[in-house]
Amino acid sequence: MADHDQESLDRIALDPQLADLFSILKGARNGFTYGAKIRFPHALVMVFLFRSGPLQEKLRIILKATFQHARNLATFATVYKSVLLLLRTTSTKGTESSPHTFVAGLLGGYMVFGRGIQSSVNQQIVIYVFARVVLALARLSVQKGGAIPRDLRERVTNNAWPVFAALSWASVMWLYRWHPETIQPSLKSSMKYIYVDSNHWDSFKTLLLRNK
Repeated sequence: MADHDQESLDRIALDPQLADLFSILKGARNGFTYGAKIRFPHALVMVFLFRSGPLQEKLRIILKATFQHARNLATFATVYKSVLLLLRTTSTKGTESSPHTFVAGLLGGYMVFGRGIQSSVNQQIVIYVFARVVLALARLSVQKGGAIPRDLRERVTNNAWPVFAALSWASVMWLYRWHPETIQPSLKSSMKYIYVDSNHWDSFKTLLLRNK
């Protein structure tokens, strides 16, 4: 009976007429799983390192952040793949084109990450994506046929990363020192731990063995 049920489920899962719908379903499943795997260890470390309070409250914060991350990635995958399917099936050629992916990403990004009051989890996800987009566009610009003239590509390729790294750290240190209210909370907490708490101690223990 179990083998028969498994065969029936496999036939349904492999039905070509349902492939598009199952692709959306699996995208949501994978988005939720990936979000949980990424966020849970990060939240666990950050909460236990930098937050005080009872264990129950810490666990609540960890699970809430994990669920938000997982849910939002699952929702975005669902919206993105659904819009992509709609655009593809309604196009005259019946195939996916470059504008389709942009429009689907635009709608998904607005609906999931762009509306309403944003949580720190959403901000971190968007900032993560933005940073990768900037790096990818920079690489694209120096590829053959990119926006930068050929004679400048080698110099840009050799020097872009050192300049980018130096300016990024110069900017974040200046902002944290003189305008800390503009820094994202988790980054500000990390920087306080490294650069401010290190200015204070009242014994050998709080100098090297523990922070406070």
